[in-house]
Amino acid sequence: MTFKLAIVGRPNVGKSTLFNRLVGKRLALVDDQPGVTRDMREGEARLAGVHCTVMDTAGLEEAHDESLQGRMRRLTERAISTADACLFMIDARAGVLPDDVALANVLRRKAAAVILVANKSEGRAGEAGLLEAYSLGFGDPLPLSAEHGEGIHELRSQLEQLVRKAEQDASMLGTETDSDVVGSNDRGRVLAPEFPLKVAVVGRPNAGKSTLVNRLLGEDRLLSGPEAGITRDAISVFFDWDGLPVRVFDTAGMRKKARVQDKLERLSVGDGLRAIKFAEAVIVVLDAAIPFEQQDLRIADLAEREGRAVVVAVNKWDQVKQGQARFGELTEKFERLLPQLRGAPLVAVSASKGSGMDRLRDAVVRAYEVWNRRVGTAELNRWLVEAIAAHPPPAPGGRRVKLRYITQARTRPPGFVVMCSYPQRLNESYKRYLINALREHFDMPGTPVRLTFRGQGHKNPYRDRKKPSPSRLRKHLEPGSSSGT
Repeated sequence: MTFKLAIVGRPNVGKSTLFNRLVGKRLALVDDQPGVTRDMREGEARLAGVHCTVMDTAGLEEAHDESLQGRMRRLTERAISTADACLFMIDARAGVLPDDVALANVLRRKAAAVILVANKSEGRAGEAGLLEAYSLGFGDPLPLSAEHGEGIHELRSQLEQLVRKAEQDASMLGTETDSDVVGSNDRGRVLAPEFPLKVAVVGRPNAGKSTLVNRLLGEDRLLSGPEAGITRDAISVFFDWDGLPVRVFDTAGMRKKARVQDKLERLSVGDGLRAIKFAEAVIVVLDAAIPFEQQDLRIADLAEREGRAVVVAVNKWDQVKQGQARFGELTEKFERLLPQLRGAPLVAVSASKGSGMDRLRDAVVRAYEVWNRRVGTAELNRWLVEAIAAHPPPAPGGRRVKLRYITQARTRPPGFVVMCSYPQRLNESYKRYLINALREHFDMPGTPVRLTFRGQGHKNPYRDRKKPSPSRLRKHLEPGSSSGT
């Protein structure tokens, strides 16, 4: 088993700040305004020599309907039910509020173990709230300051005692103690492999990114709904995609830069951009009703410039009429608007209905394989001879650029180096010709290809010297001269 720890409390008590402290990384977004966290975020911490899963949850509010707050509450209650222990956080400066009392009642019914934490206890401002915390009935509250690190050592000591007790109970019952297990869903046991394929799901707000990820996971793990901009953090989840170990990142919707005025939205978009840089493959999700908006093109172009394997998923395809004709139109539009991604997979899916998931998996695997492809130097140079014969390089000023040989310098994405004369004289159109011909000949559709042109590696040291006259050379070689032999 993996020890699971859920951090719970009402909004704005400092749960995400404590989460970042325990996992040792700044994973969760932190801001002064309440309700920043909406999804359940998981991170790995090491307690008592054991890797544990720490869950940062949304602030629990009194909402039981189908509203956004109601759906957030259900996710938090599910985290409480599945956790081995809960850190119940209150704000010592604000004291015990009615929402704290309501959450205490939920924890008494559903939590396996509870540690009461009075956050923001630095100084004298939190003394009264610390005393009030005894009324919640969870024993001695632990004073700490998640922001300044006060009391973290004492908290770790209590958590390590719980971890050791859970390990002992598991060994007595003969329960599996594989610390690699992260979670499970209806597809079966899910592992956190050492090298999973990292996939980022990106797109405009309300394109269906979270719904798509939930469909892949087989459960409502992420908060989703008709409202735009629900997701704020880039949430990563491990799962087994039909035998393929994957770490998927669900990101916040990315709007035009000019429209992003709110500080929290800027933080969310920045978190999504970091997910793209960290990922290996990127699924760009489009809304089938309004595909290839300017922002869609910018997001896809960003993924290409970052050198990631790109797959475009056209979501909500169940709402499209005359799908075959419409798909042909979208393919032509894709090739025209994004020539730098020509040949990249375009997949029609419906995240709500579950259609197209197998095709999406095949497209991701295919794009990833191309992204990792390596071509032999001999094959490359045979291709280069044919490419030059079909379309010779330019000859600016009457001196033709000579392309001598080519070799592959890297993968992920494929990068090639061409040794040539006067590389600065090659125009962009000829470079694009070589990249497109390279993609077509070696079957590398859609993947970013990096082509670098280099001149001679060294300069001839005698190039600028004046040649000696024949008479001076004879004198230099005459017997008896001071410089002769």
